[in-house]
Amino acid sequence: MKKDSVVLRMATDEDIPLIRSLAEQIWRACYSGMISEGQIVYMLDWMYSAARLGDDCRGGGRYEIVSQQGVTIGYLATVRAESSAVLQLNKLYLLPEKQGCGLGQLLLAHTETLARQQGCEVIELRVNKENARALRAYYRAGFTWAESVVVDIGGGYVMDDFILRKKVK
Repeated sequence: MKKDSVVLRMATDEDIPLIRSLAEQIWRACYSGMISEGQIVYMLDWMYSAARLGDDCRGGGRYEIVSQQGVTIGYLATVRAESSAVLQLNKLYLLPEKQGCGLGQLLLAHTETLARQQGCEVIELRVNKENARALRAYYRAGFTWAESVVVDIGGGYVMDDFILRKKVK
C-alpha cells in the first residue's frame, strides 16, 4: 500500500452524499459492538444529514475527501475552535480495509500541518472510550489523554468519550 498515492481534496456540497455513504459503511463496520445499532442510526442521522454537513462547512469546518489510486477511501473534518489556538479534529475515518496500513498516521500528520498553518498550538479530538484500535493509533501519534466526558446527545443516548490532545510542534 503506497502512502504517496493518497490524495486529499476539499469537499464541496456535491460531496455530502459521498460523505454520508462513507459514514454509513465505516460506522457500521467499526462501531458495531461498541454502541448499539440504534445509537449508530441515531448518530448517523444527527451528524451526517445534508443540513448538518452543510452547516458544519459553512460554520468554518473543513471536510476533506481522502482518495488512494483514484478510489475514495475516507474523509476527515477539522475546525478551529473559536477564540482559541486549538484545532479540533472532529472526524477521521477510513474504510475498514484501509485501516492499519499507516494511512491514519499520514492523515494525522496532515492535520498537524493544517494546525501549524492556522497558528494552532494544540490538536484536540474525541474518541469513544471503547475504541481501543483508534486509541492506540492516537497515542502512537503523540496524543495524550486530557479528560473523560459523557455527553447526552438526545434520543436516550450518550457519547462516552476521551478527549485527547497533542501539542503542535
